[in-house]
Amino acid sequence: MSPEWLLVDGQPFVDGLVLSHPEQLERLRRACPEAAAASVLAGDPCFDRMLAAAPHRERFRRALGVRRGQRLVVLNSTWNPEGFFGNGGDQDVLPGLLPRLAAELPADDYRLAAVLHPNIWYGHGPGQIRVWLDRALRSGLTLIDPVHAWRQALLAADAVVGDFGAVSYYAAALGTPVLLASAAQDRLDPEAPLAAFVRDAPRLDPHGPLRDQVERLLARHRPAAGPAEFTSSAPGASAALLRRHFYAQMDLPEPPAPALLEPLPLPRYDPPRRTAPLNVRTRVSGSDVRIERTTGHPYDAVGDAHLSVHEDTRDPGDLTRADVIVREGLPDDPRLGGAGTAEVLRRYPNCALTAYVTGPDRCVVRVRGWDGVLCLSADAGADADPAAYASSLYAWQAGGGVVPEALRVHVAGRVHEVRVVPA
Repeated sequence: MSPEWLLVDGQPFVDGLVLSHPEQLERLRRACPEAAAASVLAGDPCFDRMLAAAPHRERFRRALGVRRGQRLVVLNSTWNPEGFFGNGGDQDVLPGLLPRLAAELPADDYRLAAVLHPNIWYGHGPGQIRVWLDRALRSGLTLIDPVHAWRQALLAADAVVGDFGAVSYYAAALGTPVLLASAAQDRLDPEAPLAAFVRDAPRLDPHGPLRDQVERLLARHRPAAGPAEFTSSAPGASAALLRRHFYAQMDLPEPPAPALLEPLPLPRYDPPRRTAPLNVRTRVSGSDVRIERTTGHPYDAVGDAHLSVHEDTRDPGDLTRADVIVREGLPDDPRLGGAGTAEVLRRYPNCALTAYVTGPDRCVVRVRGWDGVLCLSADAGADADPAAYASSLYAWQAGGGVVPEALRVHVAGRVHEVRVVPA
């Protein structure tokens, strides 16, 4: 809101400068009084669309493949060089931080998604972005459409890790915990509410333990009043205010129908696909198996360890070291030979168990040394990754004994009753 952006030959070049809050008008009068007469207080249609879609939060979470008990962490970056993503490349915080988040945050407890400003995609190109984030993508990160789906991701989020851009401020206005990984303030008006938010928001230490910081953020969060107050002075009313201004500009009467905004669409179903090897820690007590899976070696991991590898892993050498090999597909997919995985045990002599995930709550497995094929299934309400059930069976059978009738799998703060029957 400065003269060089708003004036031409000393006069405002717009007929209506839309502002969302009177606070902005006061700053405009101080910074560029010549443009104040062109200002229009009309709320924030972007925020209004999010408020209207808030009841559909669970739908948006399911669209992203967030399971019950999981927490969705959305990372976002604005397009300035001082932003979370910055200029791109190995020196930026975000590309290096994402693999560490995947390594420290248990895969069954957390879901990761990233919202990058459209200018980042335009400036570097989609191919380069995906190269920089390749490790994180193979670890289960989802890149959110920066035009059509970022609002839905914010509504679905349990926490946001971001910078001084508008997305972080919108998240705070929705009451979502925000952790700032980049908090440069020299590009912000020091009198703006966004600057106050950046000064006060908790900071991410990129060199410290990440899981502790995320869990501390979630446990200690208390929504601040400022972002919700200053995002819009007329929540829910922007469509009516904007239309009134537009028709006044055209010197036409408004239509009798109510002014409405386009509702946020339901994004396509986009569950995570982890093809990076998972380091699995388990603790077995009777039929109870506690399990935690990450792509790294967390500093506080406990329990017996084994390696679970997706059949589509980038490095074929991972399969030669795997204790558990996982395949995904429809039960009758002719390309994969149905649910049979016997050839995997023959091909990889170090593998002790193969799993074919055939649905959201079930998989079929073969265990070396046991005859036949077993089906692991849980009630739909269990809602955990069936590959975690397969790793739980591997941990249980490592102690010897006959095929169990059921297992109690403890993961993501829930207990999942898993039936084990001949397929």
